[in-house]
Amino acid sequence: MEAARVVDREVWREGSSSLGSRSVPEETAVALTYNGGTYAVMMATPRDLEDFAVGFSLSEGVITSSSDIDSLDVIRLDDGVELRMWLRKPRGDRLQERRRRMAGPTGCGLCGIESIAEAMRPAAIVGRSRQFTPQQIMAAMESLPSRQTLNIETRAVHAAAFWNLTSGIAALREDVGRHNALDKLSGAVARASIAAGDGMILLTSRVSVEMVQKSAVIGVPVIVSVSAPTALAVRMADAAGITLAAIARADGFEVFTHPGRVSHAPLRRDAMAVSHD
Repeated sequence: MEAARVVDREVWREGSSSLGSRSVPEETAVALTYNGGTYAVMMATPRDLEDFAVGFSLSEGVITSSSDIDSLDVIRLDDGVELRMWLRKPRGDRLQERRRRMAGPTGCGLCGIESIAEAMRPAAIVGRSRQFTPQQIMAAMESLPSRQTLNIETRAVHAAAFWNLTSGIAALREDVGRHNALDKLSGAVARASIAAGDGMILLTSRVSVEMVQKSAVIGVPVIVSVSAPTALAVRMADAAGITLAAIARADGFEVFTHPGRVSHAPLRRDAMAVSHD
């Protein structure tokens, strides 16, 4: 299944029209199933789906490590994709027990309370890590657009990337959904056994509380985004010990939480070279 398709279009510009075509991103229903039961159905770009399966499972707390998944199959269907996973014990047993708890009596009012509690769950606490200079942060963000191949083609998808001083952008994933892009990145980082505590997550979207929670699960100490955060995202990042930098532009950025990880030390020439790789 292709990640983008070419569609016909009529273009109106400066008072006149012309016919042509444009590449647009594909979007399809993706069902995530564990041990024979459907957990969720998401609308996503059908690319890097193995990464999405692992990252989504980590973000949801279904697993704590990619090794908890015994098998993972991508099943292409006529109207979507199934990500069919079988979990090792005791993870499979815990998920089954979780399903039984959720299947309680209707109309009791508890479901809404439990859903709110889940949405507001505290983010994992991220420990101390290295510092980054403002020049390194800006160089990392500057290296992002040229790596967004699907967005270059369609101008319609979000990206989430992991950057460290050794490799520059070590992983990047794109999707029509910003949450999906971050889940795909989470899966890519976990499957490649990348040390998340050594780098930063770069985002092309606004920073909501879910983005902070997912980043905390990855274990990354710094988030940098081109857009502004929500107030709840700022509070969550502060509580999680994450440095949240946003509104990143060519002339700088704004740091909202834990500014101690942003150092004013001069940037080494070799570090700048790596950032643009």
